[in-house]
Formats: sequence, C-alpha cells, structure tokens
Amino acid sequence: MRLNETSTLFRNEASGEMHGLIRVRQFTISEGHLMCTPEQLEGEFKGCLELAIFMLKTLGLYEDVSYRFSQWDPDDREKYIGTPEQWDEAQGMMEKILKHLEIPYEIGIGEAAFYGPKLDIQIKNVHGKEDTLITIQIDQMLAEKFGMEYVDKDGTKKTPCIIHRTSLGCYERTLALLIEKYAGAFPLWLAPVQVKLLPIADRHLPYIEKIKDELEKAGIIRVEIDDRSEKIGYKIREAQLEKVPYMIIAGDKDIENNVVAVRSRKDGDIGTMDIESLIEKLTKEIAEKSL
Repeated sequence: MRLNETSTLFRNEASGEMHGLIRVRQFTISEGHLMCTPEQLEGEFKGCLELAIFMLKTLGLYEDVSYRFSQWDPDDREKYIGTPEQWDEAQGMMEKILKHLEIPYEIGIGEAAFYGPKLDIQIKNVHGKEDTLITIQIDQMLAEKFGMEYVDKDGTKKTPCIIHRTSLGCYERTLALLIEKYAGAFPLWLAPVQVKLLPIADRHLPYIEKIKDELEKAGIIRVEIDDRSEKIGYKIREAQLEKVPYMIIAGDKDIENNVVAVRSRKDGDIGTMDIESLIEKLTKEIAEKSL
C-alpha cells in the first residue's frame, strides 16, 4: 500500500539554524508512506531512490548531492523507540539494500529518526553548509505501535515494514538551492518569465500581442510584453539583466515578413523565425526540461 500527500509542516528551529528559505518554520513537503512485506522492502526502497534521483537530475541538482546512512546512537537511548535488537535488524536490512544497490554513503551516528534508520540525500549550499534535501526511511517500530497488520500467504498475521520517503524534499529549501545554483538564470521550463516580447515601437504592439496569444495557446504561459516607450537596446539590456531566457523582438520588417527576431539569454541573437518554428523550438525545450 502506497500513500502520498503534499503536506504543510511547522518546526520551531533552534537559534542560528534559520537562513532564508534554506530553513523555515513553515514548509511544504511531498511525502510518501509505503507499507510492504519484508520481501518487498528492497524493491520498494529502490523505487523510492529512483524517484528521488529522477527529480534531482531533472532539476540539475544530482551532481551536487551525497548520501548519508543515518543510524541510531545506542548511547542516547532516550532519543529513540524500540529495542537494540529491532534497531540492529532495521539497520542491517538498510545496509544490505544500500550495498546491493551500490550506493556510496557515509555513516551518521545519531542522525536516525526516532523510529528507524534512514538514507539522507545531502546537499551543500553556496556557503558550503550541508543540509538534508531528501530522506528515505525504513520503519519497523511505528507499524507495531499503530497496530498495523496484514495476513501473509501462510495465513498468519504479521506487522508490515513502512518506508517514509520524500521525492523532492522541502519545496522552499529546494527553491533556495535552485536560486543559488542558477544565480537566477533558470532553464526555460523553470524561469518565472519564459519569454519577454519587445516591440520596437508602439505601432508594433498589436503584432506583439498576437504573438503573445499564440505562445500562450501553445503552452508557453509565462510571457510578458515590455510596452514601455524606451529604446529597443534598453529593453534588451533590461530583459538580459532579469535573466529572461528568450527575448522576441518585432519591427516593421518582421511584421511585413510575418516573423520575429529571436534573442537567447545564453546565445545572443539567433536570427528570425516564423511563429510556428518559434513555438516548436520553445515547446521542445520545455518538454525536454533542458538545462
């Protein structure tokens, strides 16, 4: 049984732990809880890890992460529930899974959740401070406390294993890391404004508005028009400073030929295109989530 929810959580962080969006008192998290048999545990754990890696690679963060096998501290028993035998069993299961999946990890003594060991996917911010971004936890304790049971194939009642996992981690922390990594120059599919439309003069505005409608119909939804009475060079510089991925410019010749001049934040002037070719280029880049 796999359950998933997007939750709002609250945490009263210790003094000195709060730094912008990296650590906040209210945060949003996408988490899953998977109830399974011991025989299913490795396969389900592998699926959780594959999901996390897919998300990290899509966002361009995978190259920045490392793994930590977070274990309990037997010298700090009050922090944890369960017996030493239960902890040895749970940590032994996780160690076997991690070795079988060939996951390179460091060990963090005392970093486990109070109910079980976990794989923490760690990431460093631009200041070198390491934070946990994603966790996958094995839990044998809470199922027992909640009285959870299933009937096994031999007809006996047994207690399931639980995997608690996040797929992306805290949305706010992830966003902070993305802002830092890209320094505001987001890929097209992530950019707050994907395309800036720049009419050379006021008389070109109706044509630009038509282009905007066509782009939005095609799914390029974050489009803005700069209709200020400024020189086109100034508008281009402003859009470049705002790190907008694409600038679309239109003047008399463009309208006459039913094309637009296209400028990329990364590659500069890339020539003129008709609207169909422009839409094809942008939608392909967005669909592929190009970085």
